Amino acid sequence: MVKKVDFPSSQPRDTTTITDGFFEREVYLSGGDTAAFLRTLADAVEDGNELQISGDDWEIPFEFAEPIEVEIEFSNQSEAELEIELEFEEPKTGTGDLNVE
Repeated sequence: MVKKVDFPSSQPRDTTTITDGFFEREVYLSGGDTAAFLRTLADAVEDGNELQISGDDWEIPFEFAEPIEVEIEFSNQSEAELEIELEFEEPKTGTGDLNVE
């Protein structure tokens, strides 16, 4: 079952479904809004291997495989910054096994 995860946005328009190419959005959220988004995302990941991330004018349906890559990055160059990145990959189609008969 696909679980919908709304990505906060403030520009209502017609919805575009993103299934190929490159797409990127950034928003700045309060701690509470960030926590709510992450809880919804966590529930979607726990419920199965399909999600639909969406904003006011876009949506991305995505089927993913495990494992999910989690990357933690810390930098204290000019100012301290902590980055947490989740990377979901689509399931592989085909095993790539070799057979000899």
